[in-house]
Amino acid sequence: MFRVFGNAWKIPDLKKKILFTIFVLVLYRLGSAIPVPFINGAELAEVMKEASGTLVGYFNMLSGYAFSQGTLFALGVSRYITASIVIQLLTIAIPALERMSKNGPEGQAKITTITRWLTVALGAITGYGYFLTVRNTYPDLLINGNHWFTALVIVVSLTAGSSLVMWTGERIDDKGIGNGISMILFANIVSRGAQLFSMMYQLIGQSFKNIFWVLVAILMMLLIITLTVFFSNSERRLNVQYAKRQVGRKMYGGMSTSLPIKVLMSGVMPIIFANAIVMMPATLAMLIPSWKNGVDKWFSTTSEYPFYVIAMFILIVFFAYFYLSISFNTVEVANNLKKNGGTILGYRPGKPTADYIKKVVNRVTLIGSVFLSFMAIFPVLLSWTNQPALTYLVFGGTSMIILVSVALETTRQLESEITMRHYKGFLD
Repeated sequence: MFRVFGNAWKIPDLKKKILFTIFVLVLYRLGSAIPVPFINGAELAEVMKEASGTLVGYFNMLSGYAFSQGTLFALGVSRYITASIVIQLLTIAIPALERMSKNGPEGQAKITTITRWLTVALGAITGYGYFLTVRNTYPDLLINGNHWFTALVIVVSLTAGSSLVMWTGERIDDKGIGNGISMILFANIVSRGAQLFSMMYQLIGQSFKNIFWVLVAILMMLLIITLTVFFSNSERRLNVQYAKRQVGRKMYGGMSTSLPIKVLMSGVMPIIFANAIVMMPATLAMLIPSWKNGVDKWFSTTSEYPFYVIAMFILIVFFAYFYLSISFNTVEVANNLKKNGGTILGYRPGKPTADYIKKVVNRVTLIGSVFLSFMAIFPVLLSWTNQPALTYLVFGGTSMIILVSVALETTRQLESEITMRHYKGFLD
């Protein structure tokens, strides 16, 4: 990976793209430190530490801890991701949107516009919910919290910040390297690095035996990275044979290729969906204090009962199949193979091929979903050891998969850009 970045740095055009991406990410991180008016961000960050196992804590992690500090980019990229998922689901459910999405670049531009406006609407709704949560839960942290002007400024600031994050991601897509939203998530998670090093230094300073546990945590991180890279690159290849066909005086086809079925085809989405559900009881307990003791005892990361872990495991497997069912159409894949004269050896074109692809996809998805479930519950299992080094220094499953997938995706894009610029045609 470092060799690829080194080679890309030597090409002036790619160097400009890399520098532009870094510049935009630095501006984004600076924006994450700009406080929203009328909110005491420093004290808010302190009192929100108790919300680490709730949806608030999850959004805080995705926003690079800007959510708990009440800054301009507190809503992060979550609104844009949610809007994109909603539009993707509606495209399947609403025929008009489905036709629009298949109408070439013009239709895709309209879908993008709808997604942008939905992001703004979700930002306004979430911004108002953010204001109400802070006002009702931590009223002392707001200045003139009951005044309408305070609510207006906070909601407008958070909505503008959410829209600006979306615009920043699109600028990276246009003029930078990698997927813009993924790069912002990557920067948010990496921003925790300074905190981890500080915590590591404190643990070592507290006790000499903590050095052993810090080394164990580092080895676990390396093992998790290795496993994540392995599963991210793993795929099941179906051999496809294309029949020969003559068009005019030229003969086409007659070659063998493969249809790759990735193990982690659904990416990190099942974990995000499952987290949104299993963290709901703890989130409601923040609003209904009488629920707190029951939730902490029966359904939390610190509970002595395994209900939280079991629910997380089952939901991730379920959402892995659910997301795959709406994003990968085996019938469409089989029809495309049939139109292009391709067949999977041993299976007739059409429905038999679609059934076989579906069977393979289901088996591969089971392996991927079990791995995702393990990655999601692994930090919870480590917390049961009561070792601070293992609890706080090891990244969670969502963070690690995002980090590895973004790094691999960016590396592949750089490799393709380098190959394209070094390709020599017959005129050379």
